[in-house]
Amino acid sequence: QVQLVESGGGLVQAGGSLRLSCAASGRTFSIYAMGWFRQAPGKEREFVAAITWSGGTTYYANSVKGRFTISRDNAKKMGYLQMNSLKPEDTAVYYCAVSSVYFGDLNRDRRYDYWGKGTLVTVSS
Repeated sequence: QVQLVESGGGLVQAGGSLRLSCAASGRTFSIYAMGWFRQAPGKEREFVAAITWSGGTTYYANSVKGRFTISRDNAKKMGYLQMNSLKPEDTAVYYCAVSSVYFGDLNRDRRYDYWGKGTLVTVSS
């Protein structure tokens, strides 16, 4: 099992930046990929970004491409989501998740088997 704790959420003005962190513990050796998802009020959870734990290959939703950067520090067992040029549409609860399997679409939430409790990001206009 893997435990995940997100941090770094808060209130930021449009155009500003925020950096989210995800601390992993437990059986971190089993992590194949880490992803970030978000859920806005009245909407379904949507994919934001993902990174393979070993190789560092990254994937982004079109809505955040060029603005967000996902990264990880394997030694520190930490994942990060750097969010720049934030828009009010980015307002959501952001969730960190990890996948322990080697196949499946990384942009689908069903691909992931461990989830954090989320951190709220609010972007004001």
